[in-house]
Amino acid sequence: MIATENLSKRAAIIGGGVIGGGWAARFLLSGWDVCVFDPHPDAEATLAAILANARSSAPALADAVLPKEGALTFATTIGAAVENAAWVQESVPEELAIKHKVIAEIQSAVPVSAVIGSSTSGFKPSELQQDAARPEQIMVTHPFNPVYLLPLIEVVASPETDKALVQVAAELLVSIGMKPLMVRKEIDAHIADRFLESVWREALWLVKDGIATTEEIDDSILYGFGLRWAQMGLFETYRLAGGEEGMAHFIRQFGPALQWPWSRLTDVPELDEELVNKIAEQSDAQSGQHSIQELTRIRDRNLVGILRSLKERDWGAGAVLNEYDKTLATAVCDDVAASDAAPLRLWNGHVLPAWIDYNGHMTEFRYAHVFSDTCEALLKVIDMHAEYGKLGFSYYTAETHAQFFDEAAVNESIYATVQIIFADTKRLHVFYRMHAAADERMLASLEVMYLHVDMKSGRVVAADDDAARKLMVIAAAHADLEKPETAGRFVGQR
Repeated sequence: MIATENLSKRAAIIGGGVIGGGWAARFLLSGWDVCVFDPHPDAEATLAAILANARSSAPALADAVLPKEGALTFATTIGAAVENAAWVQESVPEELAIKHKVIAEIQSAVPVSAVIGSSTSGFKPSELQQDAARPEQIMVTHPFNPVYLLPLIEVVASPETDKALVQVAAELLVSIGMKPLMVRKEIDAHIADRFLESVWREALWLVKDGIATTEEIDDSILYGFGLRWAQMGLFETYRLAGGEEGMAHFIRQFGPALQWPWSRLTDVPELDEELVNKIAEQSDAQSGQHSIQELTRIRDRNLVGILRSLKERDWGAGAVLNEYDKTLATAVCDDVAASDAAPLRLWNGHVLPAWIDYNGHMTEFRYAHVFSDTCEALLKVIDMHAEYGKLGFSYYTAETHAQFFDEAAVNESIYATVQIIFADTKRLHVFYRMHAAADERMLASLEVMYLHVDMKSGRVVAADDDAARKLMVIAAAHADLEKPETAGRFVGQR
């Protein structure tokens, strides 16, 4: 098996349309270098628009500093695009002959260790592998639009696909913030699109038969079951509908209705010009006041809001985002010298897009967030963090006083320091400062009194000398520092 950490972070995107462009954005924003091949004369402009949308929305999902964006290049041949790539994503039109031709060109130049993934929404991997030089290298990696926001990715292998390479693919996808759905058996249209197309078929009949307009059908999803599915899916939603007796009761109660002639899912309406024009006219009336670019931005902003809500609850797609945050480089400085006779610089980072309010500056909550992370860093430095907490002891916040001096803008580099004003075995008096890295502006300060607590009894107790040893080293080093000018002030003091 290939270790993913040994692979180059270089991706080749073959076909730079909506899906291929979304893949390019996903990789680039995850710190990968990306080379794109697309012979269409507007390919670079199309990708630029997709990247602009991705850059304005995807970073707002992260609560950690994203890696430096990768380098984007364009190639004039497939061979040049895939050279030295660890991942190749094929996103060309859904015609099997075209895909066979493109895959053959990819395999003539790509490393044998690379993943060759296809964005196909319908073809099975065994169909893609027909007459291929190395069928074991090819698999389906089917994403969902917009690829740079939605984490789901269907990974489909055939019996000929290298199982070790499939595992590598899954690990790489997780490393760029995606959720691989490992499809157990290859099947036409995989899982999600089979489900979606059944709903799409029924919607076409409802329009054709004059029962509902495109807007009315969308409203039935928008204000109803679509909200449930965004956070609980189909089966879990129906499990709740069964009440305390659960899924078995639901199926026994409502299952017989599936035999009734409610739907026309097995039939497909003829998509003649009359029906095409009817749907197009209704769609224009529904959404024609917005350009496609405007609708894309509206969709992305809404998705960010929904995903962040799920993230706060560590649920569904939000849990995937939280796991991705954990993989990003930490902002805490672990190499500080406890004996330094200066405030300890324990937190470095940037003002993230998700931290910005309607005024374009960092919210008050995020100032507290940074100071909280700086406190976590201090506890790690003095060996009184997670492992110490497992022993039943911790520092509890008894009193705080925050002051705000200046504003911080999106992507601005900032850092935070800690000065120990006083410490003994029961009390820890700390002064935090936050600065803009570029010009050392003081942005905010936080003065805190912590008490050492036995968590079982809830009482203030003394930490033993060995546990507090590193803390006392820092306190001694800071003893001669000038007391911060605003320390000890009360709210409203001039």
